[in-house]
Amino acid sequence: MSKTTRKQTTTKTTAKRAAPKPAAKQPKAPRAESKQDQLIAMLKRPDGATIAEVVEALHWQPHTVRGAIAGALKKKLGLKVESEKVDVRGRVYRLAE
Repeated sequence: MSKTTRKQTTTKTTAKRAAPKPAAKQPKAPRAESKQDQLIAMLKRPDGATIAEVVEALHWQPHTVRGAIAGALKKKLGLKVESEKVDVRGRVYRLAE
């Protein structure tokens, strides 16, 4: 009678290597004539812009405008956005210089 031999397999545990950290990301400039570029232009005006004015100009929902200001402009592009409460217009947003 012959014995069947089974080849033993060994599993090697591979240590996961930490991926090298990417260099600090440089803020990207918006494309010319994009809605984001139009939003930035509105916020650069001396009198700034309200959420309602941006909604009307860009045909966005109010929550989209707030998200774009907080996410795209502040976080991704690193712009400093100031807001102030104006009696007649409401809350006005503008880019700090």
